[in-house]
Amino acid sequence: MHRLLLLFVTGLLLPARALQDVEYGQVPGQSLRMDANIPDGPGPYPAAIIVHGGAWVTGDKQRSVRPLFKPLTDGGMAWFSINYRLARSGDLASLISADGLAALAGGADDVRAAVEFVRGHAAEWNIDPARIVLIGESAGAHLASMAALKPTGQPVQGIVAFYSPSDLAKLVDGSPRIPEALRRALKGSPLEAMLMAGLKQLSPQTWITKVAPPFLMIHGTADQLVPFEQSETMCGALRGTGAACELFPVPDAGHGMNFWESQPPMLAYKSRMMAWVKERLGLQ
Repeated sequence: MHRLLLLFVTGLLLPARALQDVEYGQVPGQSLRMDANIPDGPGPYPAAIIVHGGAWVTGDKQRSVRPLFKPLTDGGMAWFSINYRLARSGDLASLISADGLAALAGGADDVRAAVEFVRGHAAEWNIDPARIVLIGESAGAHLASMAALKPTGQPVQGIVAFYSPSDLAKLVDGSPRIPEALRRALKGSPLEAMLMAGLKQLSPQTWITKVAPPFLMIHGTADQLVPFEQSETMCGALRGTGAACELFPVPDAGHGMNFWESQPPMLAYKSRMMAWVKERLGLQ
C-alpha cells in the first residue's frame, strides 16, 4: 500500500485524464477546441490527432469519429479529437467558390495549429512530441493530408486517411452532389479555370514528395461519395516517389465509419490501423 502511494505521488502512476473543449486556437468569430484522452502512467505517450469528416461543412469531434476512440485508448495512446472551421454554407456546392476554397485552406491551417498545440503541451500531458500521427476521415482525411504534405506543414510520423478526397478537381468533376446546372454555367469560363486551379492546389495528391510521411489509406470499395479510386491513385502516387503507402480496402463498404459499426466484417480495419500505427511509432 505504501509503495503504491509512493509511486502515485512521485508521478510514476498517474490517473487517466479525459479533457473536453480545450481551446487550441482562435480564428475570427470561432474558438477552436479539442477533446482528449490521456492514458494513466508516466508516459511519454504517442499521440493521435483525430480530424472528423463532414464534407467541410458539418461534422463534430465526437459523433463523426467515435469508432476510433476505443482502439486508440486500448492501444495505450493519447488522442486528441479536434473541431476546425467549417465552410459557412451547409451545401457542398458552395465550396466551388473563392470563399469555399478559402475555408478548405483554413481547415488545413487549423490541423497544423492543433499539432503545434499538442506539441507545446507535451510535457503537461505526458506526450512524446516526436511520436504523433494524424487520423482523418473523409474531409478530415483531406485536411490532415494537406497539413502534413503542403510546404510549411507540421511534420508527423504518419497519416491514417479514411476514404480521403485526394484529387479535388476530379472529385468535383464527377460528384453527383454538384448540380449539373452549376457545371454547365462554369464550363469553359475563366472562373472555371480559376476554381480548378484552386482545387488542384488544395489537393493532397499535388503535394506528394519522396519525403512525405507514411500513409495508411482505408477506404470502402463500394463508396459512392468518394470513389475508392481516389485512394488507389493517391497511394500509387506516393509509392511512385519512394514514399510509403499502404491501401487497406474495406470490401463492400460505403462512406462513413459509423455505418460500418453494424457490419462486423467491416471492422477489421481497427486491428490493422492499430498494428500500422504501433509499427510506425515503435510501440510494443
